[in-house]
Amino acid sequence: MSWVYATLLSAVCLGLYDLSTKHAVRDNAVLPVLFLANLCSALIWSALIAFDRVGPGMPPLFQVESLTGWQHAQLAFKSVLVGSSWMCTYFAIKHLPLSLASPIRATGPMWTLGGALLLLGERPSALEFVGVGLTLVSFVGLSLAGAREGIHFHRDKWIGWLVTGTLLGACSGLYDRFLLHGQGFTAAAVQAWFAIYLALFFLPIVLAWKFRLWPRHAFEWRWTIPLVSLGLLAADFLYFNALRDPDALVSLVSSMRRGSILVAFAGGIWLFGEKNVWQKLPAVLGVLAGIVLTLLG
Repeated sequence: MSWVYATLLSAVCLGLYDLSTKHAVRDNAVLPVLFLANLCSALIWSALIAFDRVGPGMPPLFQVESLTGWQHAQLAFKSVLVGSSWMCTYFAIKHLPLSLASPIRATGPMWTLGGALLLLGERPSALEFVGVGLTLVSFVGLSLAGAREGIHFHRDKWIGWLVTGTLLGACSGLYDRFLLHGQGFTAAAVQAWFAIYLALFFLPIVLAWKFRLWPRHAFEWRWTIPLVSLGLLAADFLYFNALRDPDALVSLVSSMRRGSILVAFAGGIWLFGEKNVWQKLPAVLGVLAGIVLTLLG
């Protein structure tokens, strides 16, 4: 499977992940949702690692090689980076409409593109650059349409949380490229140990929540919590394998992966009754046009 198709499939899975996340955290405590969703991922990968070590072995795509202590530290750092990003974005998604939160999160490729140009020396073609630009402009237009719902960017603290989480996520995208190409990690190794360390990262935080070290909301188990885990596992597995392709550009992979906004946008209207559909539709069509231009490039 080429990196283009892997990225597009990752976008679909990521959109389903966004919808599951919104359902799981809506009027619910965020921290236990984060912990339990990541615990599901960690348990799945722990079982795969154990089966590979003591059983007949796993297919190459799912084999997790042994790592050095320094390599474990590198993946633990990725977990801290992503865990911090997710805490910001999950709290923001809880309080903001998904049709607004999703496009703001999707501006991540703009920051990833800048980092890729400055740090990695990537040079997209002219048509690819136009496609990325059109996609990002459309995201901005979609965000402005969402402002008609009474959420003012310069005053709303959850917008600040979302922007912070988006910037941290963009840093993670660049770090992924470094791990997979600069350090030679396999996609399975990154995803497996990242999931395990992420659950460990959230463990003391959720324990502090449980013992009421600060005021907290009540937690309710929802069936979408394991779907958060499964959607992200599928999306990340396809994403990491796309990045391992020597021809893949991290800026383009990050941009096309944000096609997940189309799934989240449609699902937000259908499942959560979100508003201002017609005002947001032109920007959504712009996202589609940007992705097509990127592929044609």
